Amino acid sequence: MLSLLHELWCFVRENKKYWLIPLILALLLFGALILFSSGSIAAPFIYTLF
Repeated sequence: MLSLLHELWCFVRENKKYWLIPLILALLLFGALILFSSGSIAAPFIYTLF
């Protein structure tokens, strides 16, 4: 996982594609939201958003 993030950061830095950083952070945030809420009481409410 760490090497994947390192390679992604090197790609963004070398190709000057800094607009990808907010997109990647948003995807990570949504993934964490789904992962951590899958066993909680709020899961049905979160899944209705998608």
